[in-house]
Amino acid sequence: MRAPERPTFETEGSKALYQYVERHGTAARHRVRDATSMSADQFQETLESLKTKGYLEEDGGTIRVPLDVGSLEEYSTDQETYTIRPARHADFEGVLGTIRDVTSTESYVVAETVAEQLLYDDSVSRHNTVESRVFFVATADGSVVGWTHLDLPHIEKLHDTAQLTVGVRSSHRNDGVGSQLLTRGLEWAEANGYRKVYNSVPATNDTALAFLEAHGWHTEGIRKNHYTIDDKHVDEVLMAYEF
Repeated sequence: MRAPERPTFETEGSKALYQYVERHGTAARHRVRDATSMSADQFQETLESLKTKGYLEEDGGTIRVPLDVGSLEEYSTDQETYTIRPARHADFEGVLGTIRDVTSTESYVVAETVAEQLLYDDSVSRHNTVESRVFFVATADGSVVGWTHLDLPHIEKLHDTAQLTVGVRSSHRNDGVGSQLLTRGLEWAEANGYRKVYNSVPATNDTALAFLEAHGWHTEGIRKNHYTIDDKHVDEVLMAYEF
């Protein structure tokens, strides 16, 4: 089930309340109330209206944007046990660190862009009138070791396609973690009515291209000399997976 699309707001107060929660992923009720500078009665009325519309949900004093992305799954390898689950705001630093670990050794420009957007938004989750963002993480011993991410545009002509990125820390590769993360993202996209996911990879990133091809992705096109990496022009390979 998708999050409600294109929220509409009756007042500037309801818009401000929603956007505060959306920006932070989850937020304590008292912090939201303080940030919106509403009276207690006005805050209660506005919050209840947003919850009734399905724009927000509350659990034990924590307010969040509802986005049904599934539950925790546990896997075991010869080396360790790890979990794949929806990312939480508490995973923010772990997700950033994992993306940086991957992009420090491989040319993965789209993932670098995702990291920059996370820093700009200061939030793992996002849902607004333009797009939503879904993150799943793989964790081992409580630490984030991999991610898969989908950007979900709400623009009518793009609403059934999504950009997907995936990556695993170098210390946890070759154990199937990346495959399980990719599968989780693809299953979520298919279950929620998306007909295609796509990614862009520099032509020099042989590891990423081979990984996607091995999982049924195909090349849709190539943009010549699209990237400048280490002072050299590098082609961009446009990859896609269709359901």
